[in-house]
Amino acid sequence: MTAPRTPRTVPPSPAPGPAPSAPAVPLDLAGRTALVTGAAGGIGRACALRLAAAGAEVRAVDRDAEGLRRLAERAEGLPGALKQVHLDLTDLDAAERAATGTDVLVNNAGLQLVRPIQDFPPDVFRTVLTVMLEAPFRLVRGALPHMYDRGWGRIVNISSVHGLRASAYKSAYVSAKHGLEGLSKVVALEGAAHGVTSNCVNPAYVRTPLVERQIADQSEAHGIPADRVVSEVMLADAAVKRLIEPEEVAEAVAYLCGPQASFVTGASLVMDGGWTAH
Repeated sequence: MTAPRTPRTVPPSPAPGPAPSAPAVPLDLAGRTALVTGAAGGIGRACALRLAAAGAEVRAVDRDAEGLRRLAERAEGLPGALKQVHLDLTDLDAAERAATGTDVLVNNAGLQLVRPIQDFPPDVFRTVLTVMLEAPFRLVRGALPHMYDRGWGRIVNISSVHGLRASAYKSAYVSAKHGLEGLSKVVALEGAAHGVTSNCVNPAYVRTPLVERQIADQSEAHGIPADRVVSEVMLADAAVKRLIEPEEVAEAVAYLCGPQASFVTGASLVMDGGWTAH
């Protein structure tokens, strides 16, 4: 899910770096069922394709029916299968039901609005918290019984550098991501005895439609032209001066789902180009 803003084209990164051209992390999810929210585009799309490439049966959840259709076309021929699940995550009961029988859960769906607190619409704040914190709780709640029964499960929450650091004008997004970090740790503590790991992946700005839609908002909030937003706002605190590619985040998710990460739980895997090194 994304905020209702007009898409803008992201200017080229100052130092573009290629995403992996092929899956780099060994991963075999044959016989496993994965659920990815926000799967119609951006990080969610890359994760859904990556998990299907690993042999999983992927439930691709999004409210964007056309985006899901295009995703399904891309997934044709992959070792796993992809099922389109047209769902608005504000329907929390439906979200919990959709997670039943899931072995791998990737909580990715998000939305963003950039506004000063005094101008931030309370209904949008509530929606952001519902989609990005309450819905992940309900999805985890729906998935855990099956994971516990099988003695194995992987929960990966797509957090953000904003789950660890705050930025002005993003009160709802920062609040939701900080809450998601805490939820992920609690799930890690409860799930460890049942073979379930729970972790966050924390990217900085990723080349996605969600980021594209922020440029106009950031331009207005900071009083600078849109073509300066990427270099002067989005990449200001990063040592690596480029946007992250969605496929790079998907490889981090693949790592956390594999046997090599069985001892990694309650962690935040930071992909911020050095932002939090300050």
